[in-house]
Amino acid sequence: LAYCYEYGIGTEKDKFRAFGLYKEAAEKGNIDAINNLGKCYQNGIGTEKDEIRTFKLYEEAAGKGIINAINNLGYCYQNGIGIEKNEIKAFELYKEAAEKGDIYAINNLADCYEYGTGTEKDETRAFELYKEAAEKGVIDAINNLADCYEYGTGTEKDEIRAFELYKEAAEKGVIDAINSLAICYNYGTGTEKDETRAFKLYKEASEKGVIDAINSLAYCYQNGIGTEKYEVRAFELYEEAAGKGVINAINNLGCCYQNGIGTEKDEIRAFKSYKEAAEKKNIYAINNLGKCYQNGIGTEKDEVRAFELYEEAAGKGIINAINNLGCCYQNGVGTEKDETKAFELYKEAAEKGDIYAINNLGNCYYCGTGTEKDEIKAFELYKEAAEKGGINAIDNLGNCYYYGIGIEKNKSKAFSLWKGAA
Repeated sequence: LAYCYEYGIGTEKDKFRAFGLYKEAAEKGNIDAINNLGKCYQNGIGTEKDEIRTFKLYEEAAGKGIINAINNLGYCYQNGIGIEKNEIKAFELYKEAAEKGDIYAINNLADCYEYGTGTEKDETRAFELYKEAAEKGVIDAINNLADCYEYGTGTEKDEIRAFELYKEAAEKGVIDAINSLAICYNYGTGTEKDETRAFKLYKEASEKGVIDAINSLAYCYQNGIGTEKYEVRAFELYEEAAGKGVINAINNLGCCYQNGIGTEKDEIRAFKSYKEAAEKKNIYAINNLGKCYQNGIGTEKDEVRAFELYEEAAGKGIINAINNLGCCYQNGVGTEKDETKAFELYKEAAEKGDIYAINNLGNCYYCGTGTEKDEIKAFELYKEAAEKGGINAIDNLGNCYYYGIGIEKNKSKAFSLWKGAA
């Protein structure tokens, strides 16, 4: 009867009545009710949250043989609910419950293997367990399995399969899957790009409490992805997401303050936002903080610090930071000049798609910086960067046509390019 009141089966939902009935049944020795009462105290269902009471009830129910309570006890140990954190103990309890057939424990055990929680990492085992739990109907496991296919965790990458599974999980109510599905539509991962659909899904996920989706929704408003541009709304959403702890949003808030997007320009606040996000290990913010130190944005210039930050961000895979590091070596910013090293870094960043690096690589070939002069190669690179929207590259391409650098002279084409760039 308590279960009916909790979930509205054959009657209206009444969480207070559900709690009262679980309590009554538990006091009369019903061991399932002891476990369910623990859930009430854990989640504040019909009563105030009480983590210590939660732990004690799960412990009691687990001791009396309720398999799901063993899983729930594992969750307490993993997250420090009513007890000190103990990831090894959590892993052991998930393993015990999984071996006894608890499908939620199978999913939790997979999570332990994926992230090395209380055990050594084993992505192949994680994938196998997510697959097992998903096949047994655990909807969160369907979403986790999709993640495995998207990123190649314990299996070969399969973006189409990932998309299908995100769609299935989203339709079954997994709110994180709604956000992941939005990302698929936004970038064309496993499906055709559909920015309007992406925007709607980000909005749905954010309204259902996915804080990362709030940041993504802000990005849509900022750049007009699937909706009209609305920079003030973008700023408000970045502020909301940052306040809820989304580190990417703290970095994006810095960009808004730096460039006056949806708010007044405030370089000091921009610097502070980048610094906060960088201290929280946001790799984009580390690169942006480097730019602040290099150019004196919201702080005093410190070229050595700028170089160090670019080096850190580049080492963590930020392609634009590789380009910025190249600029440091080319111009002796925070380090000794090394044109060969600069050329190599521009080449690396250009091959990874950075349009500034493609233009800078063109400059190297044009001037013979760190490599032999090659005007034809310079022209080709300026053209590539210009086609990708690089303003400086459009100007440089205009110069090529005007002076016949790597191409026949064409002053009419040059003026057309300069006009577009202007």
